[in-house]
Amino acid sequence: MKIAILSDIHDNIWNLDVILKHIQHTHTMLFCGDLCSPFVLVKIGEGYNKPIHTVFGNNDGDRAHITRLSKNYSHVHLHGEIMKETFNGNLFCVNHYPEIALEIAHSNKFDVVCHGHNHQFHISSDNKTTLINPGSVMGYLPREKKDVDPTYVIYDTVTREAEGYKLNGIKEVSLYSAIL
Repeated sequence: MKIAILSDIHDNIWNLDVILKHIQHTHTMLFCGDLCSPFVLVKIGEGYNKPIHTVFGNNDGDRAHITRLSKNYSHVHLHGEIMKETFNGNLFCVNHYPEIALEIAHSNKFDVVCHGHNHQFHISSDNKTTLINPGSVMGYLPREKKDVDPTYVIYDTVTREAEGYKLNGIKEVSLYSAIL
């Protein structure tokens, strides 16, 4: 089973459209927060017809409207601040914040822990747990005030391989691959 992991769209529907085309072969999507505007949920719900599991980020301001819109898409599952789900024997935990994700990862209770928030792509493994930050769909590092390539991750639950991708213009380029 292949799982697309995305985060921090921040209303950049142009990058999102490109990434959605690239992830159609995956079986489910995990989203680590910061859709931002409610219409982004509509773009995801209509652009990806397989299960979508999402948590809220700090910039998802109109959570009530996002929640109402999600009811129009039976394949979209909102989990609030944190998601705990098993996919093909792999126990996942998703939240938005790196500090929380790091603590959860150190507990070694999960196979994969995912987060977003800082827009910095990262994959690492510590004992049992793989920690994944898919970077941002937005393609910007706010703290450094600079544009970066939009990134996302595809995780294979059979091989336990996490592979990062970046968009270089409109072309998808492999960024990082590790069997964890």
